[in-house]
Amino acid sequence: MQKIRNIAIIAHVDHGKTTLVDKILHTCSVFRDNEQTGDLILDNNDLERERGITIVSKNVSVMYKDVKINIMDTPGHADFGGEVERVLKMADGVLLLCDAFEGAMPQTRFVTQKALALGLKPIVVVNKVDKENCRPEEVYEQIFELFFNLEATEDQLDFPVIYGSSKQGWMSTDYTKPTTDIFALLDAVVESIPAAPTNDGTLQMQITSLDYSSFVGRIAIGRVHRGSIKENQPVTLIKRDGKMVKSRVKELYTFEGLGKIRATEVKSGDICAVVGIDGFDIGDTIADFDAPEQLPVISIDEPTMNMLFTINNSPFFGKEGKFVTSQRMRERLYKEMEKNLALKVVETESPDAYLVYGRGILHLSVLIETMRREGYELQVGQPQVIVKEIDGKKCEPIETLIVDVPGDVAGKVIELVTQRKGELLIMEPKGDLQHLEFDIPARGIIGLRNNVLTATAGEAIMAHRFKDYEPWKGVIPGRLSGVLVSMEKGNTTAYSIDKLQDRGRFFVDPGVDVYEGQIVGEHIRDNDLVVNIVKGKALTNMRASGTDDNTRIAPAIKFSLEEAMEYIQADEYIEITPISMRLRKIHLNENARKINAKSYQ
Repeated sequence: MQKIRNIAIIAHVDHGKTTLVDKILHTCSVFRDNEQTGDLILDNNDLERERGITIVSKNVSVMYKDVKINIMDTPGHADFGGEVERVLKMADGVLLLCDAFEGAMPQTRFVTQKALALGLKPIVVVNKVDKENCRPEEVYEQIFELFFNLEATEDQLDFPVIYGSSKQGWMSTDYTKPTTDIFALLDAVVESIPAAPTNDGTLQMQITSLDYSSFVGRIAIGRVHRGSIKENQPVTLIKRDGKMVKSRVKELYTFEGLGKIRATEVKSGDICAVVGIDGFDIGDTIADFDAPEQLPVISIDEPTMNMLFTINNSPFFGKEGKFVTSQRMRERLYKEMEKNLALKVVETESPDAYLVYGRGILHLSVLIETMRREGYELQVGQPQVIVKEIDGKKCEPIETLIVDVPGDVAGKVIELVTQRKGELLIMEPKGDLQHLEFDIPARGIIGLRNNVLTATAGEAIMAHRFKDYEPWKGVIPGRLSGVLVSMEKGNTTAYSIDKLQDRGRFFVDPGVDVYEGQIVGEHIRDNDLVVNIVKGKALTNMRASGTDDNTRIAPAIKFSLEEAMEYIQADEYIEITPISMRLRKIHLNENARKINAKSYQ
């Protein structure tokens, strides 16, 4: 039997997956004693470090007691479920992490369901038992119940449980007896997770992720399912649609520590990277040259939301970005589709605009943020949910929403969610918080987070996941207030902002360039108001006491990208460049807006 274990680490967002991988890497001496590594080693791109979340799954491998353990760190956010679904194809078992206070959250259920359906053996890790108010016993019961409800097999229900704190670096089979290391967890992996099976026969390997090198181009990564793969071996690439392409393996690598090492042959059960195969996509099978057989194609849940991506055509286009043409944007979006399985790009009637389908606001905003950092200028429209017709009825995606809030503000949250057609299913105490569960249309979640955080003074913990398509729930009230729109192009002045402060709150500071049709603030009423924000004070050579009052301006409101996406309406765009983010009307001229007003209602 080979001494290989393939495990994926799955959990809800922020339950400690990447921190645990850090501890495993340190315990298995992947680094030199004097090497500076920092925290969250695997969150290695800027966006992941800034947001503190994993976006792209990563592979590492460690040696423990002569056993090679291939570890896959997966994202915890529901919007990146596409990453989790394909990575689980490479695993024989999963480490399910669960916060000892929060318990099983929506994403815990989502990833567990996927893992159990693939027949993977679970090990449950109740993490963060050092937190106050934690309830490890209850959480264990809750997870057992979750497994039972998801129709786990008897073998899966007989899972080992490890308690500990990955931040403090200890794991134990009894949470009342802390240890000083995480060997209890590694022993459980070696003993409980089945060894990677050796399947004899002709070669079969499914490509489950890809890497890119500027020297050798695209690299296919996957697990050898059957047979073995060798250097310089002629192979057949079977595409998702069954088309076959003859090719040859140039170089082979296996994973060791955080890097890769060259190999001449990789046997079934191990994970490897293949160089030299062209034109592949995720889900394709690398098979025998003479008798190719295809593996089942990876099934990915469908996207639930779309957004219009278009080129930047504002008066300020091309000032801050390098890539501003529709051709460049098209190439970038199609390149993203190769590795981001849950994303779909559809061309529209306009050659400059594309509909991009994704799993949710965060999924799309990470793509936009990545593009702006690469130097792209673009504009995006209001996120729309995808509506389907099922049995002759108009249906929309419904999400399960879970909110944990202090008891005294639970009423406000229930009111906000029910206004958006949410249905309260469960309300129960959880420690010193109230635990609320709702079914809510996906469109109702757009823009909800800000309102809930405002109403609860930032104390609400929100999480949601896609449940199913259900009949259309009716009209949901949108943004209540109108916006202040700039009348002229120019430089904003403190004088004019000061005089207009009783009309609403501003999004721009004095001394900023604006253009006609740009949204510069929020109106106190429900209609849009065109304002002159660039007018200066009329100066004379007379001075009079009392007329030179100091201007007292409230600070401008600054939106994050997700907040802006949730804020805009159907007749508005967000203009995104590497340096700035502006809100604008689709039609910059006021007369054009009046003529086209009907088409956006």
